[in-house]
Amino acid sequence: MLKFGLIVFGDELLSGKRQDAHIPKLIELLAARGLELDWARYVRDDPAQQAAALRAAFASGDVVFCCGGIGATPDDHSRQAAALALGVPLQAHAGAQALIRQRAAEMAAERGQALEPEDHPDMQRRLQMGVLPQGAELIPNPYNRIPGFSLGRLHFLPGFPVMAHPMMAWVLDTLYAESARPVAVRERSCVVQG
Repeated sequence: MLKFGLIVFGDELLSGKRQDAHIPKLIELLAARGLELDWARYVRDDPAQQAAALRAAFASGDVVFCCGGIGATPDDHSRQAAALALGVPLQAHAGAQALIRQRAAEMAAERGQALEPEDHPDMQRRLQMGVLPQGAELIPNPYNRIPGFSLGRLHFLPGFPVMAHPMMAWVLDTLYAESARPVAVRERSCVVQG
């Protein structure tokens, strides 16, 4: 039977600036499929700490959702940490970059502006989100089409719940549907006097 884990990357969670919404949602999504969350961990936005956590997650054989750190800001290191943990290079993923270009074109059209050229710094920053560890498979993002990715049983999602939560459901229903159990786990308790 598969075990399910969660790693949430982000200094803002450890400092108390933001409350985590991923653990309760993943518990809910798993329970709806008769499954349980086995473990969860918070990790700083530190590439070495992230790589160490990911090495342990890869070695566990568990299905692990990794939320946060796949964006284009200076504190986003999950893509690099995953490549380091697996010992594989980062490379431009053609499918991811095509989706990023498509989203950029839509955003420009919504603003009534022309799409920035490929060498524009904003476009280069966006396209970095499509530089993924070698062997990555895409996870669709119904919110804005900027994909997450899977490496084996590790699934990397954005930190934003509005994006990550439907992507979690997609992973469970697409990649692990055979693990779902028809009867959910139930708990009972009783009070014993004396």
